[in-house]
Amino acid sequence: MKVTKYFLVALLVIVIDQTSKLLVYKYMYIHEEVNVLGDWFRIHYLLNPGMAFGIRWENEFGKLALTLFRIVAMLGIGYYLVKMFRKGVHSGFLFCMALILGGALGNVIDSTFYGVFLNNAPFDSPTKWFHGQVIDMLYFPLFSITIPNWLPLKGGEEFSFFDPVFNIADSAIFIGVAIILVRQKYFFKESHVSNDESIQADSIDPKPDVPGVSGNDSGNKLN
Repeated sequence: MKVTKYFLVALLVIVIDQTSKLLVYKYMYIHEEVNVLGDWFRIHYLLNPGMAFGIRWENEFGKLALTLFRIVAMLGIGYYLVKMFRKGVHSGFLFCMALILGGALGNVIDSTFYGVFLNNAPFDSPTKWFHGQVIDMLYFPLFSITIPNWLPLKGGEEFSFFDPVFNIADSAIFIGVAIILVRQKYFFKESHVSNDESIQADSIDPKPDVPGVSGNDSGNKLN
């Protein structure tokens, strides 16, 4: 099997991610919210100048560093994917790496180009390049509770689970990492077994090949 199929998986993630973002950009306004499954699943148009799941860095140097880091990480993930493919690593692991690569590239496109082509860079950005804001829209506030008043600091406040707003790219990265963490023993089981077998084979001393000492030869001489 060719490594190309894993890059096609990454490309599919990018296409779905970018399509969803551009549709939200075209048909919704900032902070508009549409209920999809009652109050449990909503489309909420949000611009995120920082990291995944709504986490933000407040200074512009941090934003530029984050964008550059994403680009370097994307290149590193692509190289690592090819390297692991050549080593014959389990296809499930490679599929997860393809999800992570697609998600990383999806957000890199936002950070690098959206400030210019969608004009969504913060007004105080030193340049629109590499300062684009990532479009987030997936919102799953599964339930909300009021924290009891007797608890310190947060008592009486409203708490929503799950509160962050994210996108398809974030989801692909999270799913890829989660599956690797859960299934890592299965993905690398074959390599572990082959290594153990080679160690056992090396530890067994071969019997000396002495002429005339084999079972048949010794029997003939005794007779």
